[in-house]
Parts: sequence; structure tokens; C-alpha cells
Amino acid sequence: MTKFRRVIPLLLLLIVAWCVMTFTHECGHLLGGWLGGGTLQQFDLAPWRLPYSLFDPDPRPLLTLWSGPLLGVAVPLLAALVIRRPWIWFIAYFCLLANGIYLAAAWVSGDRFLDTQRLLDHGAHPITIVLYCLITIPTGYLGFRHACRQILARSAPDLES
Repeated sequence: MTKFRRVIPLLLLLIVAWCVMTFTHECGHLLGGWLGGGTLQQFDLAPWRLPYSLFDPDPRPLLTLWSGPLLGVAVPLLAALVIRRPWIWFIAYFCLLANGIYLAAAWVSGDRFLDTQRLLDHGAHPITIVLYCLITIPTGYLGFRHACRQILARSAPDLES
């Protein structure tokens, strides 16, 4: 039962982190598409499916596409800098790691509907995607690992009582 009590806060935070990550990432696409003059045709923000947004026409597709992963990490990191609590850093680092892994995995998969292939199709230089992944994945991993340890340590029962 003790281990269960230690893991519950971590699992709940993972669910929240997933929802925050999908929401901020997709809202980034929505904001980028709107700022770029795109016409939103369809969108879905539900975190239990792969969220998406479709703009047609989209006069500035690189703005629309890059806004997702950029705001998907910037918004949670800014929130963590303001709130300064272990739980928000957990969420921010999760978002950093997940967005980086998403672009890397989408590149490997080559799926034409995912962001990476669409970025490349619209003229993003591969180096920009590599740099994004090289910054977000290691930073996100190290921060997320540290945040997991903090959350688990805080949820551990007092061993002396």
C-alpha cells in the first residue's frame, strides 16, 4: 500500500501533463495558423485522441506548424518559472521531452500527417528540427527525471513515525 501511495501522485501528474502538452501544442498550431492568416476548417483538442487542426488555405504553413512545438514547450516553461513548484516543473519538463520525442519519432515514422513531415514538405530545414530535438529531448529528460524523483520523495510516507 505504501508504494501505491507514492505512485498515485505521479500517475495523476502524468495525466495532467499529457493533457497540458497536447492542449498547448495544438493551441500553438491554432494561434500560429490564425496569426498567419489561415482559415481554420477543422480541429480537435481532445487529449485522448491525437489532437489536430486543419487550415485551408494556410498562407504561412511554417508559422502554423512551428507554433505547435514552440508554444507547446514555451507556455509550460513560462508557467513553471512563474509558479515555481515541483509539480509544475514536472509538467513543463514532460512537455519539453514529449514535444521533442514527438518530432523525432514523427521523422522516423515518415507519416505525412504528422508535424515533422509536414514541416519538411513546407520547406523547414532539417537542421532546425534536429536542433529542436537536441535541445528539448536531453533537457526534458534530465529535468523530468529530477522532477519525478522530487514528486516521489514528497509523496513518500514519513518513515520515522
